[in-house]
Amino acid sequence: MMSTKPKKKSAQSVAEVKPAISIVPEFVAPKTTNASLVARRDVAVPRGVASATTIYADYAENAELWDVEGNRYVDFAGGIAVLNTGHRHPKVIAAAKEQENHYTHTSFQVVPYEPYVALAEKLNALAPGDHAKKTLLVTTGAEAVENAVKIARAATGRPGVIAFTGGYHGRTLLTLGMTGKISPYKKDVGPFPSDIFRAPFPSVRDGITVKDALTGLQNLFLTDAQPERIAAIIIEPVLGEGGYTPVPFEMLRELRKICDTHGIMLIADEIQAGFGRAGKWFAIEHSGVIPDLITVAKSMAGGYPIAGVIGRAEVMDAVIPGGLGGTYGGNPVACAAALAAIEAIEQEGLLDRSMALGEVFRARFADIGARVAPYRLWDIRGLGAMIAVEFVTDFETAAPDAALTKAVTAHALKRGLILLSCGLHGNALRIMVPLTASDEIIHEGIDIFEEALRDAVAELNG
Repeated sequence: MMSTKPKKKSAQSVAEVKPAISIVPEFVAPKTTNASLVARRDVAVPRGVASATTIYADYAENAELWDVEGNRYVDFAGGIAVLNTGHRHPKVIAAAKEQENHYTHTSFQVVPYEPYVALAEKLNALAPGDHAKKTLLVTTGAEAVENAVKIARAATGRPGVIAFTGGYHGRTLLTLGMTGKISPYKKDVGPFPSDIFRAPFPSVRDGITVKDALTGLQNLFLTDAQPERIAAIIIEPVLGEGGYTPVPFEMLRELRKICDTHGIMLIADEIQAGFGRAGKWFAIEHSGVIPDLITVAKSMAGGYPIAGVIGRAEVMDAVIPGGLGGTYGGNPVACAAALAAIEAIEQEGLLDRSMALGEVFRARFADIGARVAPYRLWDIRGLGAMIAVEFVTDFETAAPDAALTKAVTAHALKRGLILLSCGLHGNALRIMVPLTASDEIIHEGIDIFEEALRDAVAELNG
């Protein structure tokens, strides 16, 4: 019997003699699969952190992603509109790595640094309006919204905030109070802060015109929200989670007048619509309206976590020293990445690219809807490449069809396309593909969408 313990040998004999049989078996790590990671996740991660897919990322490049099993996907989700400049944009990666060679964190509140100042200067220059501006940098979109409310309250000395039906502003308790959708965001986690009021959003689906919405706001002033106690009105120029519905320009202009009349701050929540997604640096620019404060995040840094509030200088200075900030706010690596992402948007003409892509999506979706799902694809809407399609059971009732929408996303994933739904009824699909995606990838993704829609219709029709 062979001994399991090797005999001692001299150094020379070890070098000269190679054993014919290895007595120590080589360790082979178990293969990582999507299913194995799902099982590990179920044990380690709370169920409240939901994921739209069960594939696990291994590598991504521009508008393509590969999972841990080597399967390739066209990415029309972009990390929830975070990747307007694509996965791993070379300029963004290079800028982040260069910054890492100097320092990764000091906390701007302790030892400040130039990247924070440089990014604030750039954002001040990009934001609409020729007035003096200042920028606060934080880490997440919800944090940006919370700070915008703080700043508005300090500037006006008032407590109240008005938001709109269908708006999404975050998942912290204050921002949930402003978010206009219960499931899954607000379910079972109230009560929410006081002095938050909700006005109707103009909606073709619900038969609410701009005039109706404005009347509803005026009635809110008469019944619950004394205008002299309102610090801010916050609105997404294009609803994000609410269905990718643009605010009619007339509505935005009237809100500006109302805010001016009552001394209220107008906050444009551009977290999802900003940095080229809607064809402008900020979606509200399409209307010509200049807000007092703008919240930004998502695609600002090409995948690195950073957010901010841009606003009128005198308004931003209303909070006393120490009243704003956060340990990681304006992290230097993220600041460097943001400056590079903004430069890429400028140099690669991604604002114009967004508008052109919007036309491509509109035309192809209209054609596909008419051929593959007649009287089911009810609406194609958005600004620039911030496009959504909405599914209904029939055109006569326009009843939301969340089942068809869910089936389309499932069949798309099977065929290699990542899509996300949105809307109060969960019956819309939103397009968040990187603006850097090639025409070939764009059309490949739309082709997969067509086949997925065909599969879904056939499945539901039995």
